[in-house]
Order: sequence, then structure tokens, then C-alpha cells
Amino acid sequence: MGELIATLALAQDNAFGQPQESQLRSCLLSTWLADEAGLDTGTLETVYWVALLRYIGCTGHAHEVAQLFGDEIAIRAQTLVHDAGDPGEVIGDVVAFATAGKSQQDREQIIQMIETHAHEWAVNNFASGCEVGDMFVQRLGFESPIREALAFTFERWNGNGFPNGAAGTDIPLPMRIVHVAHDMEAIGRRFSPERAVEAARHRRDRTYDPELADLFIEHGDAWFERLAHTDPWDAVLGLEPKPHRRLEGDGLDDALTVAADFIDLKSPYMGAHSRRSADLAADAAAILRLDNETSTRLRRAALLHELGTTAISNSILDKPGPLTRAERDRLQLHPMLTEQMLSRSPALAILSPIAACHHEQADGSGYHKGLSTGACEPAALLIAAVDRFVGLTTDRADRPKFTADEAAAELRQCVSQGLLDPEATEAVLQAAGQQAGVSGRRATRPGGLTKREVEVLRLAARGHTTQQIAEQLFISPKTADHHIQHIYTKINVSTRAAAALWAVQNRIVG
Repeated sequence: MGELIATLALAQDNAFGQPQESQLRSCLLSTWLADEAGLDTGTLETVYWVALLRYIGCTGHAHEVAQLFGDEIAIRAQTLVHDAGDPGEVIGDVVAFATAGKSQQDREQIIQMIETHAHEWAVNNFASGCEVGDMFVQRLGFESPIREALAFTFERWNGNGFPNGAAGTDIPLPMRIVHVAHDMEAIGRRFSPERAVEAARHRRDRTYDPELADLFIEHGDAWFERLAHTDPWDAVLGLEPKPHRRLEGDGLDDALTVAADFIDLKSPYMGAHSRRSADLAADAAAILRLDNETSTRLRRAALLHELGTTAISNSILDKPGPLTRAERDRLQLHPMLTEQMLSRSPALAILSPIAACHHEQADGSGYHKGLSTGACEPAALLIAAVDRFVGLTTDRADRPKFTADEAAAELRQCVSQGLLDPEATEAVLQAAGQQAGVSGRRATRPGGLTKREVEVLRLAARGHTTQQIAEQLFISPKTADHHIQHIYTKINVSTRAAAALWAVQNRIVG
């Protein structure tokens, strides 16, 4: 379990524009601070997991943040060093990012909108992250007090946090520790340890629990010196609470499916992409009579193959028009990042040669390594065809989805051009045809939803606003909102991101 959670921590770093292992460093500072505070073993264990899982819900509201700020990764990077307990500093960052590159008239309109709706937006945004995060950690088998602490991820000592304005000791102690350690790591890394210690001194009894801030002021210099001579990956895994939870068989598959949903929730256009890819890859492997070990590796690699997209801004992933060269260059980094993250983990590294090859092409013209057919293992040839078919048959920001027939024609054209392996492609297309026959047996209206509510939920999961849903279904915005509220009540969620995740888990999307 520790290796998977540490890998997800690397992905959270991507989402916040931080060097990989930043959150692992924060975990070490958190545990050292907790240990210095003399906490019991149970609380130390909670601190450990909370530090690694703090932003596990971050993909759930990436789309909404990008809609307001453009590059959501850039503003998230700034939030890690600003004083979240100081409303003036926070609103300054919000205005600067939201108005960057805008005309004076647009700036004035945006500032007015922020002044009117900023608090409501922030409450919904942070509630979304907490709600989605709780759904993920529950599926991973974590219970109280870890879940309880994570509900206070964005609260602050002085009550100026979100979504509930909790203050002081109402915030669980493990999260108060993580608040200090995470901020100090970011400030110390981006500026200097001295500046981090000074920030702790300046923010004590406002943003941070004063007793914890005082401990950091006293020991921070020594901890940063220790951190400079520590390998974060090895050190964090060495601190994993015992007995270690071993993930095997169905338990491992379930955990990797959580990771897949964490990845795909980032963009409304990625919903269930990894789940669909895993199902299609497994069916294609059976057609090619691959052995059980290879088939299992392929299916699990398909669940994680888009891990690197956590580093790609939604301003690129959700762009309705063509990408610029610079945007394409950034997008094409994601297989390399997938490889880097999986390769750190001895347990997951076996998946990397397959997962990282989903954009390679048979003639060597793909990315990121430019491998040709002879340099890729058969499972990697399959995943390249799988990823293309699933992508084509999914709505994208810049085009509607292809029909299965249209996608098949496109893949066969790619074969004729030497871009896809013929045998692998035909296996994938045959599997896609069989899968269409199976899909009709799946429940499409769980949760007691009506047919209309399923239609509304699918559109909401794709990021459509209430107005857009109303226009597409030829109903009034009031009726569309009425449906949305009924859906939220039936499935027991309160935000779009959580509803989208529920739709993926219950196969309404995908």
C-alpha cells in the first residue's frame, strides 16, 4: 500500500506544479514535527497517511479552477507558499491569476465577479476537493481518524479557511501538523529554510497552531539540514506504519482502479478512460491468447497509463480549439512522467514498459521514446491501439466522439500508414465489438435515477453548466437545476466532481 500511496503523492505534486517528491518531503517534516510533539503511535500513523493523502481530491476540481484561472497548476503552485490565513494575500493571488493577460474592461468585470462570488466559489471548490478525497480514501480502506482529518485540508487556525471556517482545536491535530509542515517544505524549497522559519514565526497563532509553529521555529533549521541528506522515497517508505498492508490480487486491482479514477477525474473529457482502456485491453489480450501474467500486467498498466496527465494543465486538456506547438510539447511529456513515477516503485515498475508506451507508433514516429514495433513488447503494441480507440470514441473538447465504425476505420487507416501494429489493432477492434455486446447487460440506471436524470448526470459529469444542460436537453435552466439537486440527493453527494466520480464508479459514464 505504501508504494501506491507514495506514487499518488508524486501525482499530487504534478497537480500543484511541484517537483516530484515534494509531498514526500512534507511527509517527513510532518512526522518529525509530530514526533517532537511527543504524540502517541496512533496519532503518528494518522499524520503519516494524512500528509501523503492531503490533496488526493485535487483532480476533482481541476476543471473548475482552470475555467477561472486558465492554468490551474500555476495558481495551485502559488497557493502552497502564500499565507492561506491572510485573506488579503489570498485574494491578491486570485485577482492576479484571474486577470492575467486580460483587457482593462475584462479585468474590471472579473474583479467585480470575484468580489461578488469569490466566497461562494471557494466554498464549493474546496468542498469538492474534500468530498472527492473522502470517496477515494474510503475506497482505499482508510477510515477515521484519517478521513476526519482530511475533511479539514483547507481550514486554517484563525477560521479563514474553507469550506466551513473551522478554527483552532476544532481542526484535528494531525491536519494542524500537516498544515505547518507542507507550507514550510514549499517555502523552504522555493526560497530558503530561513524564510520558512520566519514564515512560521510570522503566521503563528493566525494560520498555524502556535505550539506547533513554535516547535518548527525551534527545530526547523535542523530538520531542513536533515532533509537535504535524506532520500525522500526510501525514507517515507521506511516510516510506513506496521503491519504493512500488502496489495495483491483483487485488492491490488481495486486500489489501482482508485488511482485510475483519480487520474481520469481531472478532466470531464477523461471520465472512465482508464477503466475502459483496461477492459478493452484485457479482452484484446484474451483474443491474442496472451498468458495470464502478461494479460494482468497489461490490464493494470492500462489503469495507470495516463498517470502523467496530472502534470498537464486543464487549459490544455480541455481546450476547445487546436493546441499551439508549446501546448503540444507540454502534452507529450505525460508518457515520460508516467514512466518516471511508476519506475520509482519496485511494485509498479513492472507496469512501466507497457503504460509508458501508449503513444508509441509502429514506425517509431510516436512519443516519448520513438520506439518501433520491434522495440516494444506485444502488450505495449496493444495499449497503443487501445488508447487510440478509446480516445476516438470519447467526446473531446475539440470534437465529438467517433462512432465505433468510424474509430475502427481510423485505426485501420493507421495500420495502413504503418502507425499501429496490424495484429494488435485487429485484436483490439474485435474486442471492442464483443465489448459492445456485453455493455448492454450492465446496469445503466443505478441509484434509483430516472432516464432523464441519467442524461443530466452524464452532461454534468462532462463539465456542462446548468445552462448548457438545459440547452442540450431542451428544458429550462430551472428544470435542469431541479434534476441536478434530485440527483445529488439520490446519490448522496453535493458537488459536480463527486457526482462525476459516482457516475464513473457506477458505469454511467464510460
